[in-house]
Amino acid sequence: MRVPDQTQPTTMHEGLPSDAVGRRVACDGERGTVRFVGTVPPTAGLWLGVEWDNPDRGKHDGSHEGVHYFTCRHPKGGSFVRPKKASFGVDYLTAIRRRYEMEVQQVLGEEIQISTRTVEMVGFEAITEKQKVENLTDVALRLCEVSSPGPANEIRNTTPHVLMLDLCGNLLCCWDDVMAVTEQMEELKELQLSHNRLRVPSNPTVRPRAFSCLRVLSLTNCALTWPQLLECAPMWPLLEELYVSENDITELQKPNNVLQSLTVLDLSTNPLVDRTVLSIGELPRLENLNMSKTGLSTLRFDDALPGCNTAMFPALKILAVNSNNISEWSVINELEKLQSLVRLSCRQNPLLSQERNPATAMQLLIARVGRLEALNRWTVLPEDRRGAELDYCKMFGLEWLASGGHRDPQQNRPSAEFTSQHPRYQSLIQKYGAPEDSELKKQEPFALKNQLLSITFVCPDETDRKSVVKKLPDSMIVQKVKGLLYRLLKIPSAELKLSYTSSKMEGKEIEIDNDLKPLQFYSIEDGDKVLVRWL
Repeated sequence: MRVPDQTQPTTMHEGLPSDAVGRRVACDGERGTVRFVGTVPPTAGLWLGVEWDNPDRGKHDGSHEGVHYFTCRHPKGGSFVRPKKASFGVDYLTAIRRRYEMEVQQVLGEEIQISTRTVEMVGFEAITEKQKVENLTDVALRLCEVSSPGPANEIRNTTPHVLMLDLCGNLLCCWDDVMAVTEQMEELKELQLSHNRLRVPSNPTVRPRAFSCLRVLSLTNCALTWPQLLECAPMWPLLEELYVSENDITELQKPNNVLQSLTVLDLSTNPLVDRTVLSIGELPRLENLNMSKTGLSTLRFDDALPGCNTAMFPALKILAVNSNNISEWSVINELEKLQSLVRLSCRQNPLLSQERNPATAMQLLIARVGRLEALNRWTVLPEDRRGAELDYCKMFGLEWLASGGHRDPQQNRPSAEFTSQHPRYQSLIQKYGAPEDSELKKQEPFALKNQLLSITFVCPDETDRKSVVKKLPDSMIVQKVKGLLYRLLKIPSAELKLSYTSSKMEGKEIEIDNDLKPLQFYSIEDGDKVLVRWL
């Protein structure tokens, strides 16, 4: 396939920048990067070859009739557009005037009706303009097509007191242009740059004042890799919060001498390689880590034995691992090794769906991670912890005894395999004492149809309705329960929403969300309350 010269001599379209290749453009609400400028035979005239941020906007990979004009990351991420249809954006100062000063002019040009008199806003120009521009501390220029800083030093004169700057979804193409803007904002603490595409600077420290006060940086969906971030990191010596979700981050490397001030790191929605997660484990101040939607399935802290603390992530208090591939309790056991972890969110993982009752899964999580104060947005109360840990002891008591466990401390020698699978069990036995034989008695198999539950049905939104107690087999599917309720409570034809409360999980309400499951699936027990709601 023939590849044309992208710098072929052509007559430039009026208004087309001489350095158009590599520049960012907007067209019909979409943003992209110019990869080619030239003719595309057999058509006449000049074309821009654009690689779109949104690959669905494109049509091909940069090829036309057997000629490869430019390269795209996605096979259908590119297209050709005429220069007149593409906007190369405006400078920062023009965007400020459009966004703020024009609003002021619109207000000043209006007449305000007060009572029966018409009052024209005269004499407020200087005051309003000063309030709207010169004293701005938060500047929001999201999707304003900002592509360059503008005249030298004018930003310093126009918006010198900016603390938060939002430049998300603009047309900046390199960090040098960003630095040319921010070095004129000496007090800048928060910078939003998501949905941009920025070339790594050749010398990240060439403008030391550009981010000298920066504490918060958002780079969501910027097509960045971890090595690129580490190259840029020397620019942000005091950075505390870094948000880099939805990028191309796969293998993490150790951030040597950079990012050491980070307290918050959002890596969500990146295809991380599990084994590289520990590369960031030595960040000394990291307190909040989001690794949701990263494909995480395993995690091991080999520097610590079961029941001991790892040296990794020494300050980590908050961890999110939602919507991953965690299917083994061994991963949760490893989290118990984190010495500072108090808040965990791990919703939508295969591990939890293995338990037929969401409440049981929650109890197991609480029991296995001893310092948790909050789990999946729920506060873990002392009574929740006590109930979860006692049930955990009973649930695995027979396995503990079979492995060599004993109520006599002198004879208590559970196997290494059991200790590895249940690292907290020994400490829980010391805390509560070993469960009695009656508590460990294994239930015999029974016929579901013979198991009757006494259930109280309550309509919490209809306070004038009396509760109803019925005995139902726990093999009865939810769909039939709803049919019974329509007749029993004379409920109007509407979609019923059921949930239940259990004495084992006081203050918690568990949703009954599958009409084809039996009551037994949700571990509804004798004496529980089912809450009935409808639209």
